[in-house]
Amino acid sequence: MDKIAVARDASSGRLRVRAAQYLRMSTEHQTYSIDNQKDAIRDYADIMGYDIVASYEDAGRSGLNLGGRPGLQQLLADVEGGQADFETVVVYDVSRWGRFQNIDESAAYEYRCQMAGVRIEFCAEQFANDGSIGSDVLKAIKRSMAAEHSRMLSQKVFIGQARLIRMGFRQGAKPGLGLRRLLVDQQGRPKGILSFHEYKSLQTDRIVLAPGPPDEIATVRWIFNHFVKTRKTELTIARLLNKRGVLTDLGRPWKRESLHSVLTNENYIGNSVWNKRSARLKSNEVSNPPEQWVRAENVFEPIVDRKLFNRAQAILKTIYRHMTNDEMLAALKELLARRGALSAFIIDAAPDCPPSARFHSRFGSIIKAYELIGYRPPNNYRFIHVNRRLETMRQEAIHDLLAAVEERGSLATHDTETDLVRINHEITVAVAVGRCRVSGLGYPRWFSKADRQPQPDIFVLIRMNPGDLTIRDYLIAPVREIDGKRELHANNGARLDSYLFPTLEPLIALAKRVSVEGAACT
Repeated sequence: MDKIAVARDASSGRLRVRAAQYLRMSTEHQTYSIDNQKDAIRDYADIMGYDIVASYEDAGRSGLNLGGRPGLQQLLADVEGGQADFETVVVYDVSRWGRFQNIDESAAYEYRCQMAGVRIEFCAEQFANDGSIGSDVLKAIKRSMAAEHSRMLSQKVFIGQARLIRMGFRQGAKPGLGLRRLLVDQQGRPKGILSFHEYKSLQTDRIVLAPGPPDEIATVRWIFNHFVKTRKTELTIARLLNKRGVLTDLGRPWKRESLHSVLTNENYIGNSVWNKRSARLKSNEVSNPPEQWVRAENVFEPIVDRKLFNRAQAILKTIYRHMTNDEMLAALKELLARRGALSAFIIDAAPDCPPSARFHSRFGSIIKAYELIGYRPPNNYRFIHVNRRLETMRQEAIHDLLAAVEERGSLATHDTETDLVRINHEITVAVAVGRCRVSGLGYPRWFSKADRQPQPDIFVLIRMNPGDLTIRDYLIAPVREIDGKRELHANNGARLDSYLFPTLEPLIALAKRVSVEGAACT
């Protein structure tokens, strides 16, 4: 046996196996607390003659996927990288390894360990994970049960959230310009207005919507009145607001889409509408049909007259009436005849033509719509158009990062000359967008762009999905980790894949930690 992985018990003379333990707790059961798992694994190790020499832990982590589980990622990296000085990993049970919705994913991570010479054992299961037919069947059943538990729990949470909506309480993101989230206790008594990134701390507390600052309310009412009385387009009104220096609730300039979201927000007439979009069990976000929306009417204090709101909806219905593909292409063709050329800017500025985003969603891309009406844009148009949109997305990501870092009490600036974000005068961050390229065999890849100058401390690559319309994930890594690696693939090894995250939150948390450590040093 491996000299590193095995030691001899001096008292009994038997060989003792060096083992690691993997611990995970989400938040649903105290039974699965980290301490309880440690106790069970310690007793199992004593019986089996194991020495626990390493511990990997994911406390408060969902078991639905590998992302956001640094403990399991590090375990895989150590095992596959030859850094593991143990020959077995002890886990409490199958569900602690993960509640993956595809049970093959759970099996894949275990298989990767086995191929590296490290076996997985479950100390609380009634079967030995020895590769026998009975063991494999029971393990597959347990994996399915673990996945089903998450689905049932998700459904219970959804039912509870829907009930709160119908009772008049708030669920979801920011309420919109002119509104604020008001924290109330279980008797409905106000406790205070919640700021951005502030959340309730007591389970019995609830959140309702309340009118916001008078200047924001005045802006909202002006938008509705101006839209109804002048019949000006959303784009025209957005430009008027930008000329006045008025910003959205997110602190950004107005766009056609942001103004449309105000005009269609039923919160302004006291209604609550929830579940328009959803992303259950860590899946991709999808738009739900109206029959799946959860509604509650007259539950908040309105700040817009209901008759005025209904008139705005009637106008929008005529503007955004459902058009067939042929009708959309006819409108695009008429616009081409008038202007002699087409672009996203020209399309969005035309009040009698659907916005460019709708052509994207309906036909897959604006280029495809051009082809259907026989229009051939300049050869470099598509690249210019996509690059412009991706650059806007990159700038928005930088803006969101700066705002989030400052919201946590740290300092962040963007040097436009070097294009680096500097956090607390210590860390430099470069943000780039990686367009998705699909190989002839169907495998996606991204160019890292990490060889830029000047080099930052941390490199962030926004990896796009195929088609470059939506974000796949974020690579957030020290630049030394990807030095010389010009191309990324869907799987880059456990070490590099451990730096992939669904949001920029790890970078924001790092900024907070640097701020705290800096304050301690002073």
